[in-house]
Amino acid sequence: MTALLDIANYSLAYRTRGTETTVLSAIDLAVGEGEVLGLVGESGSGKSSLAWAIMRALPSNAREDGGTIRLRGDDLRAMGPAKLLEVRGGRIGMVFQDPATSLNPTLTLGRQIVEVLKQHRGMGRAEAHREAVEALRRVELRDPEALMARYPHEASGGEKQRVGIATAFACRPELVIFDEPTTALDVITGNRILELFRRLRDETGVGGLYISHDLALVQKVADRVAVLDRGHIVEQGDARRIFTAPQADYTKRLVAAVPTPEHRLVDDQPAGGEPLLTAEDIAVTYGRKRLFRDKRVAGNRGISLSIGKGEILGLVGESGSGKSTLAKAITGINRFTGRILYDGRWVEHERQMDRQYRAGIQIVFQHPDASLNPRQTIGEILQRPLRLYGGDVKDVPKLLEQVRLPADFARRYPHQLSGGQKQRVAIARAFAARPRLVICDEITAPLDVSVQASIIELLLELRRAHGTAYMFITHDLNLVRQIAHRLAVIRGGELVDLLNAEDVGAASTHPYTRELMAASSSLVSNG
Repeated sequence: MTALLDIANYSLAYRTRGTETTVLSAIDLAVGEGEVLGLVGESGSGKSSLAWAIMRALPSNAREDGGTIRLRGDDLRAMGPAKLLEVRGGRIGMVFQDPATSLNPTLTLGRQIVEVLKQHRGMGRAEAHREAVEALRRVELRDPEALMARYPHEASGGEKQRVGIATAFACRPELVIFDEPTTALDVITGNRILELFRRLRDETGVGGLYISHDLALVQKVADRVAVLDRGHIVEQGDARRIFTAPQADYTKRLVAAVPTPEHRLVDDQPAGGEPLLTAEDIAVTYGRKRLFRDKRVAGNRGISLSIGKGEILGLVGESGSGKSTLAKAITGINRFTGRILYDGRWVEHERQMDRQYRAGIQIVFQHPDASLNPRQTIGEILQRPLRLYGGDVKDVPKLLEQVRLPADFARRYPHQLSGGQKQRVAIARAFAARPRLVICDEITAPLDVSVQASIIELLLELRRAHGTAYMFITHDLNLVRQIAHRLAVIRGGELVDLLNAEDVGAASTHPYTRELMAASSSLVSNG
């Protein structure tokens, strides 16, 4: 097979505060014509650093310690700035993890594609506009002409990611780098994005480097897989062989950490009796009614459900279905109609949620970077709920130890912690209030499989210690079927299914639930 991308004996280090840290060591990789190479490994293993090295977009503190990176024999490391402008976006396309941050919020979607076509294919504005519309049509976006005039905030996550793919393929690249392209998407949208990539690959013969921590997705899309551990390639080969018969101990640990519905982690079904929380006819509306136009949008439409004491209720559905909207209504962040019964008292408005209610029902958000104050130390962050809800600030070390973090982390700031460590701090903050119900809103979505497994183990350990109930919101149906007693399925703001976890897939299951299950990726392995 002809090597499209050839990386030989490549090493990379970063200089930080007078010290040098090696992030890639003696990397040997190749991507053939029309081949997709999957690159997997934990956070911090060097996956994204390798992508930026290929794109020649390294930070100023990077130092390359030898090796070559060649595209069809052309030495990318030897190219000057003018030549690299032709390569980036032209010969090499890239699709990023979060389309919301990779698209310019001040420019329409159409203008962003047009500018790329003018730069890399030398088109005039009119020709570039026509080609941009066709590019959007090729990625199966409805009404591409109308979408051309929209801004990024006016498109859904799946639509924005399709725009990113359309832009990457519009310049007819030789290689496309996908850096966690489905992490922020639900299973149905993510599956459609993968199907789209496979179709475009077949049509164009483009080579691909697919970076992900989702091993099941990588197995579906990649021909070969390379496993990266702390900057070293520990194993590479045929995708199916890597996941069914891994040789390296590190790969074996990654495969073992992938959630499988058959491996239940919670066996105890909470006893019946009075529910911990009951929500009746909850509705949430966004926007407002103006004089001539009604701009209101329904986020939830009359949802009714209950959560038992110590129960884990999984909440699943596509992006925009209303899962987080319901969570924010229950915690008083969103205004709502309907009523909530908690601790023997009905609540019909967020103003009726007193200190006891707010202490008893806590929420952990998806992105700890956005929910932890970057100007406060971890100790100061944990002291706040202790002061608010009658705890002792001297318990900060205990809280950290409870979530398996060293007590001296209290002196650190959030930016000094990894993603998994920050999420543990967010969990510790929630448990500082001694809650009876914790809502986990996609808290494992950005984490690699091994860190995800450790977070789930921690949550279950805290439940055993405190009897805590969870509402676990996720796109990962394999994970939620491992840990949940019941599943609530939401679509278009409505509750369409509520069933025991073991009944998923039964004949009585709602068609939408079956659609979610069909789109969910499972790792095929011998383990």
